[in-house]
Amino acid sequence: MPRNKHAHHGGAWKVAYADFVTAMMALFLVLWLTSQDEKIKEAVERSFRNPFSSVTKESTGVIPMKDTAAMKSSSGNFDSSSAVELNMLRRLSQDLLKTLQDNNATADESQVKLEMTPEGMRISVFDTAKRPIFESTNAAFTTYGQWVFSCLAWEVARYTNNFLVELEGHTEAGHQFKDETYGAWELSSDRANSARRLMVQHGVAPAQFRKVAGYADTVPMPEHDATDERNRRVAVLLKIKGTI
Repeated sequence: MPRNKHAHHGGAWKVAYADFVTAMMALFLVLWLTSQDEKIKEAVERSFRNPFSSVTKESTGVIPMKDTAAMKSSSGNFDSSSAVELNMLRRLSQDLLKTLQDNNATADESQVKLEMTPEGMRISVFDTAKRPIFESTNAAFTTYGQWVFSCLAWEVARYTNNFLVELEGHTEAGHQFKDETYGAWELSSDRANSARRLMVQHGVAPAQFRKVAGYADTVPMPEHDATDERNRRVAVLLKIKGTI
């Protein structure tokens, strides 16, 4: 009988020990996290907010899984990029499209095209007759074009430390110019530079830009005739640092 009197008191130390181990693990995790850089902290934060949306090298979150093989076969493939940067590109594209779609001046589906590239992401903004981005004969923005590039700049500015920016101006073939000294090369270059100036005004760091170029009508869109108006565009290339 005396032996049974204290039979239920032998496991109390196990509970106390488990609490101690748990507290030490929590302390270790806090110390580890505070010693990491901002990229790791952002990734941990996102994983807690949405643990079911993981970003790996097999899924960029912007293009379908079936297209990842094409990216890997290209030079400078995504294997050299971290999941954190790919996730940032995914979030940037989603936020940009949401901003454009939620505004009263909703962009047509064909107005802005986002594509993943081996170095990052290409954002093509088309200057169409239906929704012109620029004035027809020069590099001055329309009200709509200024709004589109302002939205783009605000989103890119949020990731200033992660991406470098290149701008490309393009025109369609057959465009008629009144001034012989001002043609497709000048117009495409000036429009790309106008986009750079506007993006800087709306928060993108000047040092983030690495190239501003005009290609005239030498690089038409795939599967489009050289005279198609969709060749009249400005492309914004967001490149992950280290890929260029």
